[in-house]
Amino acid sequence: MPTTFAKLSEGWNAEPNAPHERVSRDGRDVLLSFHLNPYQYPSFHVGDKGTIRFSECWRYRLGSTNDEGWYRGQCRFSGVAPAWGEFYEVRGDLRLTELTESWVILGEQSSETKHYLFYFRDTTFECDATGWQLTVSKGHDA
Repeated sequence: MPTTFAKLSEGWNAEPNAPHERVSRDGRDVLLSFHLNPYQYPSFHVGDKGTIRFSECWRYRLGSTNDEGWYRGQCRFSGVAPAWGEFYEVRGDLRLTELTESWVILGEQSSETKHYLFYFRDTTFECDATGWQLTVSKGHDA
């Protein structure tokens, strides 16, 4: 089955230069925090943070990648993913055999999970979870 991407970051994405992504856990939920992009989306200000809560996550990883390598065709989804720096649900061939980093396993695989992928400047976050929700926290410069 071919790889398909559904862009989920409509009206927002991560700060392109220093997103300061961070992963934490709350039981089986995984929280991914990062600075939002005020340059492309004027509704955000420098210092505003986004946190995506992935519910009932069974695995996740935060691995190395970079924007230069992506544009040079050196990344797993180079030339396949619609755009760099966005948040997607990925279906079909996940190309998992091309990964070198390990997954953090939180529980048993469920048939209800979806595969999520977020490209940051120097890292890639991926997880399998039943859903996601974005919350925005205004920064001190807002």
